[in-house]
Amino acid sequence: MKIEHIAIWVKDLEKIREFYQKYFGAVSNEKYHNPVKNFQSYFLSFDNGCRLEIMNKPDIQESGNSYDSQQFGIIHLAFSTGSKEKVDELTEILRKDGYTIAGEPRTTGDGYYESVILDPENNIIEITD
Repeated sequence: MKIEHIAIWVKDLEKIREFYQKYFGAVSNEKYHNPVKNFQSYFLSFDNGCRLEIMNKPDIQESGNSYDSQQFGIIHLAFSTGSKEKVDELTEILRKDGYTIAGEPRTTGDGYYESVILDPENNIIEITD
């Protein structure tokens, strides 16, 4: 078994697609659009074969979930960079580009070296070694 893909609702498909392409090396397919359901999506593929589906439909309600006020359910995505140095490097690039660093690079109790950032729509992203 492997995780084939994870899907998230987003407000701005293009902005989120560009973010994951620029910082995490995602490769996007062509946009899917179903005008009958007013639904649009992209599949973003990563080197290990896992994909992230980003979806938009205007009538989806905002989530009350945030870094400070979390709720049950999927809470974050984690991307492995392969080294502590790359965690530090990507964290600094994201900081310089104006993204929120919610957790500075550190070694966690479960042994990861990681930082925590928020994507353009405040989804929680762990950057690990």
